Amino acid sequence: MSSPPPASTAPAFAEMTVGAHRLALLKDGAQTYPAMLEAIARAQRTICLETYILRDDRTGRRFAEALVERAAAGVEVSVLFDAWGSSVSSSFLDGLRRAGVRPLAFRPLELSAPFGKVARRDHRKALIVDGTVAFTGGLNISDDYAAPEDGGAGWRDTHLRLEGPAAAELQYFFLRTWQRAGGAPIDGQRYSYAERRPDPAVQIVSNDLPRRRHRHGIREAYRHAIERARRRIFITNAYFLPPLRVIHALSAAARRGVDVRIMVAGTTDVPAVLLASRTIYGHLLDAGARMLEWRGRVLHAKTAVIDGVWSTVGSTNLDSQSLRMNLEANAVISHRGFAGALERMFADDLAHCREITVAHWARRPLWERAASWTAYLARDWL
Repeated sequence: MSSPPPASTAPAFAEMTVGAHRLALLKDGAQTYPAMLEAIARAQRTICLETYILRDDRTGRRFAEALVERAAAGVEVSVLFDAWGSSVSSSFLDGLRRAGVRPLAFRPLELSAPFGKVARRDHRKALIVDGTVAFTGGLNISDDYAAPEDGGAGWRDTHLRLEGPAAAELQYFFLRTWQRAGGAPIDGQRYSYAERRPDPAVQIVSNDLPRRRHRHGIREAYRHAIERARRRIFITNAYFLPPLRVIHALSAAARRGVDVRIMVAGTTDVPAVLLASRTIYGHLLDAGARMLEWRGRVLHAKTAVIDGVWSTVGSTNLDSQSLRMNLEANAVISHRGFAGALERMFADDLAHCREITVAHWARRPLWERAASWTAYLARDWL
C-alpha cells in the first residue's frame, strides 16, 4: 500500500471550546473524513479505530493507506470492525497485517454461538488518536458516506471531533472491547498517560459489554433529557423505532407544550424500518409532535438537541437493537453554544424534509398500513 496524499480538512460546521474540550461539529463525509485522516496522519503513539462497517472500497483503502503509513512510523494501530456489518477481503486484511496494523473482527459469525451473542454487534464509530483527539458519531468507513466528488454516495450524517478528557473515555471503552474480543496485547506504556478525567460539560455514554446494568445508559440519558424538556426537542434519527417508554416521554412532552420535532429517514437503506416507524406516527402526531421525513440522499444521522442546552451526537439509533443489544457510544454535551450549532444544522436539514401531518397519516393506503404493521411486529430485529 502506498502512502496517502496529505489530508486537507474542510471547515467544520462549527468549532468551539466547551469546558475542558475543543469540539468540532462535522457534517457528512466531506467534512468528517478529511478531519479523521488528518488526525491519523499526526498520530505519534496510538491509533484506535472502531467501526461497525469497514469496506474494501475506495474509502476503506484510503483509510488503510493512512493507517499503514503510521504503523510504519512506529505507531501502534488497532482496528476493531464488526464482522457482521463489514465487508473486507482477506487480501485487504492481510495487507494491513503485513504492514503492522492490527485488524480484529468483532464476533465473527459462528453457527455454534448462542443467538444472544451473535445478535449483539459492535455498532460504535470511534477513532481515538494518542488518547487525546477522538471522533464519534454516525459515519462508518465506506463509500456510502464519502462526498460525491470523491466517488461516494454522499449520505447525510453527523460526526463529532473532540479534543480533551472525553477522548480518553472513548479510548477506555475501545480497549475494554478490544481485550474482551480477543485482541492482541496492547503496549500499556503508550496509553498510560491518558487519564480518565470526567468533564460534566462533555460526557461519553456507552452501552458496554460486561454488565446488564450498563446496557441502558444511552436510553436513560435520552429519556431523562426528554422528561426534563420545557421548550423544544429536535431529534434526527435515521432508524426511529424507540421503546414505549421513550415514545410515551416524547408524547408527554408534546402534550405539555414542548415543541417536539422528529426527523427520520424518508430516503433510507432499510425500507422496513421506515414502514415500521410510520406505525407509531399516529400516537406522536395526536400528542402534538411533528414528524419530518428526509428526502434526497440517504439520512443516517443520530443526533438530538433539547431546550437549547442538552445535545448528543453518536452512533445510537432509537431502536431496540441499539438501545438494548448493540455496543454504542454517544457524546452528550451540555452547552448552549454547541446546542445552538446543532439546532442550526437541524434547521438547514428541514429544507430537505416533508412534514407528515395527521391528514397525511390518515390517508395511508391499505397496503401501506398492513405492511407497516407487519414490519412493526418485527421491530426488535430490524
